[in-house]
Amino acid sequence: MPELPEVETVKRTLEQLILGKTVEDVTVHLPRIVKEPPDPELFREMLKGKTVTGIRRRGKFLRIAFDPWTLVSHMRMEGRYSVVSSEEPVVKHTHVRFHFTDGTELRYKDVRQFGTMHLVPKGEEEHRPPLNKLGPEPLSEAFTLDVFRRKLSGRKTRLKSLLLNQEFISGLGNIYVDEALHAAGLHPERTAPSLSEEEVERLYHSIRSTLEKAVEAGGSSVRTYVNGNGDMGRFQLQIRVYGRKGEPCLNCGESIRHTVVAGRGTHLCPRCQH
Repeated sequence: MPELPEVETVKRTLEQLILGKTVEDVTVHLPRIVKEPPDPELFREMLKGKTVTGIRRRGKFLRIAFDPWTLVSHMRMEGRYSVVSSEEPVVKHTHVRFHFTDGTELRYKDVRQFGTMHLVPKGEEEHRPPLNKLGPEPLSEAFTLDVFRRKLSGRKTRLKSLLLNQEFISGLGNIYVDEALHAAGLHPERTAPSLSEEEVERLYHSIRSTLEKAVEAGGSSVRTYVNGNGDMGRFQLQIRVYGRKGEPCLNCGESIRHTVVAGRGTHLCPRCQH
């Protein structure tokens, strides 16, 4: 968390709030957030005077273009961006502040301090860590059913761990893997070789439809997630299994079970998912 829908929502919000703004200065309160360059003072100097020319998403990563650089940011568990007046008090756990010439700031807050920032030459980000090993974008036109079939071929791991693997497909996390598997009627401990052709197709479409609905709803605010405006997502109102231990399945009425698969808490319906 945030997963693909939340990062996409943050990206769309920041496009409205900071596109075209010019960096006057940068304050790094927690240097270890900045992974590249390793010197926070150099990070600051590289961004001073640069203008935000574009914002994109890759998996769970934000890519903010400050020509000629791209900032690759991962918010991990609880990172969040906000745009505020420079006169607004700095709250606890604010680790990086981008000061714009118009008197506003882009602030990065992260209670757990797990987030990362890499500032790399624009155009090289896809070929360098941390983006260079990411799997396909599940909502892209290039991610077809045939591509999904080929990627499943030869994989023997359980579906839950496979779908969480960012090198297999980028952007899926615990919430949306549980939701997609429930929508497809598949048990998270099933393996790829056990799937029929019809089940593969069902899973493919459930992944895409689950993510599309979540993006449309602005993501899920099940913990601390808010977008760049401070607004909560709404997909948690549509969640059918995740976090609903002991509650009735909305399909069949069976109690939702909580278990651990691939080291992750997992929610499923024992009747609907086989």
